[in-house]
Amino acid sequence: MAELPEQLPTGLRTVDEALHRTRFRAAPFLGPAFIACVAYIDPGNFATNIAGGSQFGYTLVWVIVASNLMAMLIQTLSAKLGIATRRNLAETCREQFSRRTTIALWIQAEAIAMATDLAEFLGAAIGFKLLFGINLFVATILTAIAAFAILSLQRFGFRPFEAVIAAIVGVIGACYLAELLFASPDWGLTLHHAVVPSFQGEDSVLLAVGILGATVMPHVIYLHSALTQDRIVPESAEDARTLMRYTRLDVLLAMSLAGLINLAMLVMAASTFFGSGLLHVDSLEGAHRTLEPILGPAAGTLFAIALLASGLSSSAVGTLSGQVVMQGFIRRQIPVAVRRLITMVPAFVVVAIGVDPSRMLVVSQVILSFGIPFALIPLVMFTAKREIMGDLVNRGITTFAAIIVATIIVGLNLFLLVQTFGI
Repeated sequence: MAELPEQLPTGLRTVDEALHRTRFRAAPFLGPAFIACVAYIDPGNFATNIAGGSQFGYTLVWVIVASNLMAMLIQTLSAKLGIATRRNLAETCREQFSRRTTIALWIQAEAIAMATDLAEFLGAAIGFKLLFGINLFVATILTAIAAFAILSLQRFGFRPFEAVIAAIVGVIGACYLAELLFASPDWGLTLHHAVVPSFQGEDSVLLAVGILGATVMPHVIYLHSALTQDRIVPESAEDARTLMRYTRLDVLLAMSLAGLINLAMLVMAASTFFGSGLLHVDSLEGAHRTLEPILGPAAGTLFAIALLASGLSSSAVGTLSGQVVMQGFIRRQIPVAVRRLITMVPAFVVVAIGVDPSRMLVVSQVILSFGIPFALIPLVMFTAKREIMGDLVNRGITTFAAIIVATIIVGLNLFLLVQTFGI
């Protein structure tokens, strides 16, 4: 097997050792999905959820529920590929496809990872700006320092890094729980729209497509398979099945938390902005500026903290994804600090020349749409093949569901691209 990137775990323990490590049997198996779930609560999600809630109230709550269920399936398949093959998705692509195809996949995956990281880095910088009232360039410098600090935790082992990321996700969740207490949403309407799909005109359909179309983040499909490939090594078919049971629990807990945070974002916007007749709050700065006079200074501060935590954690995860992509596709790697330095340069350029950071969030989502099929389709193909997956091959119903989900997501993203370019 090719050498793993420096920041990823290799062969930490066997399934039997993990089961007897703590009284809480599931604890050693939890972690990879919490790192992956960060991509589902990044600054881009903040923007789309706030826009959905402010423009259409509670109507699109069901879209958050549906997209989260899709994400659970996709991330489970990614984790299973790593467990079954001890290869991540990029490595499996390299083994199954021609060299020319592999190089092409690597180039597009690097571009997608860097574009996504740009948006996440800018989101964190906006969080610093809103929290401390500083200009955006100084906020970008603070973001760079904080990003290096988070990545430096890997020197102490991968578990501390997992713990910090999980704690950051917890901070985001706590901030939005507090926001909901301030906002006092209509829970009856929330529950109704969570299970009853509906729209409010053509614009709501387009925004729903945007939320659903951004369900899958290509870079964390690659990363999640890498996080599970050697973390805990199954020594038998029974071990592999046991590991998968706990992996599904990991995905269920992490993605449920991410889904609840996204739900809280939209519900807060619906209760606060839509309920006050403010139907066009479509930027992060605008949301922060509008929250304070309606709910008080504490609400604005909580929003800024949540945005900062989201940007820093998702940016760190994006850097790790870039390492996995390079190592997997072309068997090369560069020091993670060098990659982090390279990927933050575009953010400084964008800020220095005065490009609207909220606009860059939208552009990054468009670029991300190009990469989704190139990660999602191979994942579904590989996990359906017994010669690749062995005993962990997908059941027929799982493959059928994955094909439906992949078709929906790819179709919606193509639709988004058509709408974006006015074709």
